[in-house]
Amino acid sequence: MVSATGPTRRVTAPAIAARKGSAEPVVMVTAYDAPTARILDEAGVDVILVGDSVANVVLGYADTLQVTIDDMAHHVGAVARAKPGALVVGDLPWLSYHVSTSDTVRNAARLVRAGAGAVKLEGGAKRLDAVRAILDAEIPVMGHLGLTPQSVHALGGFRVQGKELDDARRIVDDAAALAEAGCFAIVLECVPDAVARLVTDTVDVPTIGIGAGRHCDGQVLVFHDLLGFDDAKAPKFVRRYAAIGRDARDAVARFADDVRGGRFPSSEETYHAADGVSDMIGVYGRVATDRSSEAEAGRQA
Repeated sequence: MVSATGPTRRVTAPAIAARKGSAEPVVMVTAYDAPTARILDEAGVDVILVGDSVANVVLGYADTLQVTIDDMAHHVGAVARAKPGALVVGDLPWLSYHVSTSDTVRNAARLVRAGAGAVKLEGGAKRLDAVRAILDAEIPVMGHLGLTPQSVHALGGFRVQGKELDDARRIVDDAAALAEAGCFAIVLECVPDAVARLVTDTVDVPTIGIGAGRHCDGQVLVFHDLLGFDDAKAPKFVRRYAAIGRDARDAVARFADDVRGGRFPSSEETYHAADGVSDMIGVYGRVATDRSSEAEAGRQA
């Protein structure tokens, strides 16, 4: 929680790693700006993920592939300036870690300098060189397996992963490789609950599910999905805890109606001058009216 003098807690990557098998699951929610970060921190979430999902829910893109490292550093900085006690994890966007190891580390460092306490990247065994390089720079890494949105074209769309035996085995093997490499936690997205349970039982770091069932060590949702900013049909794994989009539209519509109907602002919402100032304004108003009348008479003459 946050007090008037600042955070009363400080969640770290090692603290999250220590939550493996805990009776209290890890709670992670996305944020992309300071006001949202403050809300999440005051609500007591453990991890704030500055996800590349900013592309879809904030920037208006159809997928996450359009987001750059500049975009992510910008939003990580905005979240970090709220000074949350929760761990801030910055998503490494597409093509920021699919490059040379030196560029990979440099991009991860940009997110840390912006305020992240850890970074997240997608993929399993093929990303181990990137994971190790980042870890060698003393930057904690969170893994991400299953449905990896940055691979949407290779996967053929946003589909549940691991439904077949070979795919399920690959996810388990990738999770074991990431954990052995040193990832402090692994996100499992859109995988059958049996596969998520097998991964959770196999690795010695926390698994954080999103569409992966109840047997993970924690859960994550996108802030905008959780609060119902959009009326579009939500994914199966989303539970709406509010209807912010509908409520916001209703509030703005009432404001517009009050403005057009002359009901806003009211006297209580208006600053009033002292009596002397009001009298002076009245005098100036009469003078201005007289001058306007004289000018009009002159034009007519």
